[in-house]
Amino acid sequence: MLAVGDKAPDFLGLDENGNEVRVSDFKGKRVVLYFYPKDSTPGCTAEACSLRDGMDELSAAGYAVVGVSADSAASHSRFKEKQQLNFPLVADVERKTIEAFGAWGEKKMAGRKYMGIIRTTFVIGMDGTIERVISKVDTKNSAKQVLESV
Repeated sequence: MLAVGDKAPDFLGLDENGNEVRVSDFKGKRVVLYFYPKDSTPGCTAEACSLRDGMDELSAAGYAVVGVSADSAASHSRFKEKQQLNFPLVADVERKTIEAFGAWGEKKMAGRKYMGIIRTTFVIGMDGTIERVISKVDTKNSAKQVLESV
């Protein structure tokens, strides 16, 4: 997993509309890049809605938000519309960005082991380096978690 002080990859992928998303697109802002397992699941919806609802405070503090999962652009589009999300969602179906950041790994649920996306939030500074890694994400309060570091 990438760590504090590491340079973040610039190219993140394609958003729900097929547009390229790069860290460098957000000049003058710090980027909250969050990796989540699946659109429209309870925890992922809570996390996305927390960030949506905290967007005014996040923007005022100089942050832009980008979500990444392995779901398709069509799934992201439905999720974004249904939840009225105000930030891009990167469709990383080939997991290139997910793996580049180290957000893919072994998980356990109900005693079963499997590979999946490890819910993680990276705060990327204006210079493209990682300033903070949040590995214990509080999905209902994720915007507050980010703002606590300000």
